[in-house]
Amino acid sequence: MSITGTLIKKAYNSAPVLRAADDKTLKKILLMIADEMEKQQQVLLKANHKDLSKQDPSNPRTDRLKLDEQRIKNISNSIRKVSRLPNPSNKILERKKLPNGLLLEKRTVPLGVVGAVFESRPNVLFDIAALCIRSANACILKGSSEATYTNLAASAIIQSVLKKNKIPQEVVTLLSPERETVQELFTATQYVDVLIPRGSDSLISYVRKNSLVPVIETGAGVCHVYVEEKANLPKAEKIVVNAKVSRPSVCNAMDALLVDKKVAAAFLPMLKSEFEKYKVEVLADESAYKLLKGYPFLKKAVPADFGKEFLDLRCAVKVVDNIEEALEHIREHSTKHSEAIVTEDKKQAELFLREVDAAAVYHNASTRFTDGEEFGLGAEIGISTQKLHARGPFALEKLVTEKWILRGNGQVR
Repeated sequence: MSITGTLIKKAYNSAPVLRAADDKTLKKILLMIADEMEKQQQVLLKANHKDLSKQDPSNPRTDRLKLDEQRIKNISNSIRKVSRLPNPSNKILERKKLPNGLLLEKRTVPLGVVGAVFESRPNVLFDIAALCIRSANACILKGSSEATYTNLAASAIIQSVLKKNKIPQEVVTLLSPERETVQELFTATQYVDVLIPRGSDSLISYVRKNSLVPVIETGAGVCHVYVEEKANLPKAEKIVVNAKVSRPSVCNAMDALLVDKKVAAAFLPMLKSEFEKYKVEVLADESAYKLLKGYPFLKKAVPADFGKEFLDLRCAVKVVDNIEEALEHIREHSTKHSEAIVTEDKKQAELFLREVDAAAVYHNASTRFTDGEEFGLGAEIGISTQKLHARGPFALEKLVTEKWILRGNGQVR
C-alpha cells in the first residue's frame, strides 16, 4: 500500500476512538487547539510567510492565503464558538413501538470519515478539523501547494493537542499537496464516507467528475446585486461597494451588478468614487458603459463576463428594464450561491426572495453575510449550492447522518 493509502486507512481506523470520546473531551480538545494557535502564533506566521513569498503580492487572491495576528485571533475564536455548539451526533429523532412489538429508534450519527479537498485559505483547515472533531468525525485533508507550510504548521498544532488528550493524531490527517495524492482519495470508497471540495469552480468540477467517493459540493459563487427602481440609492451604494470590495477574493463577493434603467443614470455615477478608490475594473454593457464614461477602469463587457466568478476587484454591470429581466438574467447566470435585491418596495422584494433559486437570498443587505460564522453556526466547511443533504453554509449540523436502531424479542418476518 502507498504512503497515501496507509494514511487514509489509519484515519479510518482511528475514527472509532473519536466516536467513543465523551462530549466534555471533544470540547476540551477544541478549546486547547484555539489556545495553542495563539501560543504558536509566530510559528504559524513564519510558515505562512514562506507560502506568501512564493506568490505575486499584487494578485488580490493572495489575500486568501494571508495570515496575520487578527486573522489568527478570528480563527481561534471561531473554534471556541464551535466548542460551545451542541454535538449534532446521537440525537434521537424518532422513537416508537411497532405493532409487532419492535422498538424502533432513529438517531443521528457521525458521517464517519470526511475527506476535504481545498484551495489556499489557511482558515479552511482549522474550520474543517474543528467541525469534524466536534461532530466526532475523522477527517482527511488535502490542501493546495500554495499553502503547504501553513497547512503543515496548522495540522501539527491540532495533532499535538489530540495526542495530549490520548486521541489518535490520525483523526485529523493532512495529505501531501501533490496532485497525485488526490487520485487515491477519489478511489478510497472503503475508507472515506464523503468527499467535500472547497474552492474554485474548476476544482469542484474536477472532484465531482473524478471521485468515486460520494461528493457533497460547496459551490463557486457568481453573486448578483439587483438595484430595483424603488431602491434607496445611498443604501444601495453602501451595499454594492461592500459586496464588491470588502473581500473580493471570497465566494460571497458580488460579481455582477444589475441596475434598473429608471435609476441607472442616477445610481451608476454614485459608484465611481468608491470603486476608483479600490481600482475596481468595471465590465459594462452598452447602457452602463455610456453612463460610466470617464471612469478610469471601465471596459466594455462581453457575454462571457456575465456568469463569471472573478475572485478579484472586477465587476460586470448590466442595465435591465425591470425586475422580470433581472430575474431572468439571474436564472441564466447564477450559480445559486447568494443573490440580493435592494429596494424599498416590499412587494418586489418578496417576489425576488420567492423566485430566486439560491442558497441565500437577501433584501437590502450585502451578499457578504453568507458565511457559517455570520449565520451563528460557528464555522463552515463551505457554502453548498446543491440541494441534497446540505444547502447554504455546510456547518456542524450537517456532519451527521441517520441510523435506525431496532430492539426486539425474537420477532421474525
